[in-house]
Amino acid sequence: MATSTYLQNPSVIINSVDVSDQTTSATFTRVIEQLEKTAFGSTNRSYTSGLENSTLTITLYQSFAASETYATLAALVGTNVTVSVAPATGAQSATNPKFTLTGAYLESLPLVAGSYGQLSTIDITFTGGAYTVAIV
Repeated sequence: MATSTYLQNPSVIINSVDVSDQTTSATFTRVIEQLEKTAFGSTNRSYTSGLENSTLTITLYQSFAASETYATLAALVGTNVTVSVAPATGAQSATNPKFTLTGAYLESLPLVAGSYGQLSTIDITFTGGAYTVAIV
């Protein structure tokens, strides 16, 4: 059985800015909405493909220092951006694909999220856009 350490040294890029050193987790989900096409007389539901609506959710350490999390994300709320994630830094390959959403929308940015004595993290979600995967 094949096993590997997943996301050991991942690459996370938001609008050409590498935020890998601020990221603690990433979930890239490819979604193609289902449309029901069940007709009268059918004995079961039937579906077909609708529009794609993929998402990338990342958890970042919150920092207000220059060129850190807040500085990178503040102006992106309400805009379309390009985001990508790869399991490891380096060249793309079959074992290190780079997943990208071009034109993904960032709806919200948590400003304060934390507890006393703990490092503050925020979760942000990019939605929609055109999905591509690079393996070469």
